[in-house]
Amino acid sequence: MSFGLSTSWNAFRHSGGRDLIFEIKKAGFSEVELGFNLTQAMVEEVAALVKDGQVRVLSTHNYCPIPEGLKREEALPDCYSMASLDERQRKMAVDQTKKTIETAKRLSARAVVLHCGRVEIADRTKHLMQLYVDNRRESRDFDEFKSDIVKERERLARPFFENTLKSLKELSGFAASQGIALGIENRIYYREIPSFQEIGIILDRFRNQGVQYWHDTGHAQIMENLGLARHKDYLESYAKDLIGCHFHDVAGCHDHQAPSKGELDFAFLQPYLKKETIRIIEAHYPATEKDIADSKVYLENIFGA
Repeated sequence: MSFGLSTSWNAFRHSGGRDLIFEIKKAGFSEVELGFNLTQAMVEEVAALVKDGQVRVLSTHNYCPIPEGLKREEALPDCYSMASLDERQRKMAVDQTKKTIETAKRLSARAVVLHCGRVEIADRTKHLMQLYVDNRRESRDFDEFKSDIVKERERLARPFFENTLKSLKELSGFAASQGIALGIENRIYYREIPSFQEIGIILDRFRNQGVQYWHDTGHAQIMENLGLARHKDYLESYAKDLIGCHFHDVAGCHDHQAPSKGELDFAFLQPYLKKETIRIIEAHYPATEKDIADSKVYLENIFGA
């Protein structure tokens, strides 16, 4: 399978879906993932292009389109948390995810990429990242701060994770009825769900129910850089359930760079990918059109077109 490009690269440069897709096609891509910051009107324009055979949508990323009443800059994948202890917010997350599943079905996509909520504690991963950037990875401060983060999450995570499982139970049946796979994405901030261990629990709980694993290269590498999980462990543990992969590069704790522009050796992923694995380049601005085009060639030289 060839490589698609996430619209997260250029979505905010456009207000219309046609211009968005034409810029992506100009960079050499005929397949895309629709990201989480597209309006309903933009999705309608993309749908017309899909119908005309001008582009193929491989996957959609929750929430797509953006929830009604929210501005584009507000409509992040975690604007509604499916782990929330506030039942109204949890239901909003489920309902909006169902709309994303319906969008995927309508556009003949195979999968929806999911963020599965968060443990409602202070987000301290960025401070740990700053210690890493400051070359304090081997310091006592780093180890103590990391240990404190891990212990706090372990102490408080259970009710939030149980709500994630409750939400996924509602969603898995609906997604299966639409013929859409749910891709559980590994996360970058430690309070987010799922943790490395929670991925396994989710996959076991919903085995053969259309819930699969979505691997994000940048997130996994940052978890390794911070000493919170090994990148390779995600693949060795969950590749058998792999539906798709986000490819982006990392420099230190700076991710979403175009592949070949950072420090990650992508070749080690090769044994874990299947022919049918959805492959999406998820580079963000300021990656240029040339950076994006070069990354496609770079990855095709490793994995094949």
